[in-house]
Amino acid sequence: MNFCHACRKEVPPGRGTGRREECPFCSADLHCCLNCKFYDPAAPKQCREPMAELVREKAKGNFCDYFLFAERAAPGGGEGEAGRSRAALDDLFKK
Repeated sequence: MNFCHACRKEVPPGRGTGRREECPFCSADLHCCLNCKFYDPAAPKQCREPMAELVREKAKGNFCDYFLFAERAAPGGGEGEAGRSRAALDDLFKK
């Protein structure tokens, strides 16, 4: 499942591959670092793809050829006790 980094809503299948694609709910850019499977805040250039060029604005659409939509679990952390615990921690440490 693909989710928008900005509004956390599920993006319909087939969206998010073009540079100008936007979230149908909040109009955020979908082809951006924050939606990419290679995005990692702890990695050099915040990207795990070593050949990728530096992108300064991670939430803006870009021309990166390595972009792959990140497969994420549904917002809320999943089901059961683990999901509730994760949601409680997320609420505690909101930015």
